[in-house]
Amino acid sequence: MEGVILDIGKKLAAVRKKSGLSQRELASRAGLTNGTISLIEKNKTSPSIASLKRLLDAIPMSMSEFFSSFEGSDTPKYFYTAEEFTEIAPQDAGLNGSASAKVSLRQLGDASHHALQVLYETYPAGADTGAELLSHDGEEAGIVVSGSIEITVGEKVQRLAEGDGYMFDSRLPHRFRNVGQNDCVVVSACTPPTF
Repeated sequence: MEGVILDIGKKLAAVRKKSGLSQRELASRAGLTNGTISLIEKNKTSPSIASLKRLLDAIPMSMSEFFSSFEGSDTPKYFYTAEEFTEIAPQDAGLNGSASAKVSLRQLGDASHHALQVLYETYPAGADTGAELLSHDGEEAGIVVSGSIEITVGEKVQRLAEGDGYMFDSRLPHRFRNVGQNDCVVVSACTPPTF
């Protein structure tokens, strides 16, 4: 299932410039190097999900705002085909940058216009949201549709299998890793859409 895929580097450069930030200022705010920002903007490297979140927090902007699809119509949209979902994960967000283990986070609609963000998440074997734990305002919940996933929330680590679910305060540091041999699919929701 392919969805809309955005040019992360080009979009980050546009958002940074619109916010009046130099690469150096953004790097300083996000705790990254100026060179890293330059490489990301030139699409020579892809940030982990946690690093991209840190960059956007420094702007400040949520992931849902960054990846919002531009529906542009005054007519409300209620139904979406699988092809209309927006891919919001960096393209090379696999474990240790492995291109074979890309995390796919496909967003339903334009979450920046709603109080709820819904994601269809795919974690191939070895996929990981990154060694740096995620943290953002809101609450999130999800159900494992197939496969299994290891989830860290604060100090707790749990492996969930098909049919299992989770719900937690998103301000708690968290991480998702597929330590199994098969792909894992999760359908999740976050409210408000701050991821």
